[in-house]
Amino acid sequence: MDYRFGSLIGLVIFVLDIIVIIEIFKSSKDMVTKLLWTLLVLAFPLIGLIIYYFFGRGSGPKAPAI
Repeated sequence: MDYRFGSLIGLVIFVLDIIVIIEIFKSSKDMVTKLLWTLLVLAFPLIGLIIYYFFGRGSGPKAPAI
């Protein structure tokens, strides 16, 4: 694997982390919850994104309409 590919993946994860943190602070959650989700995303960038997507967004992922 080329080091540039790893750098690109790292950059994508970083950008997604920033987007998720902005989404967290725009949400209607209380400040303690916002801070805890932010700490989780910062401490575990990829795993934190996945956990927030499935458990932190409120209603969870939307099922596709049939």
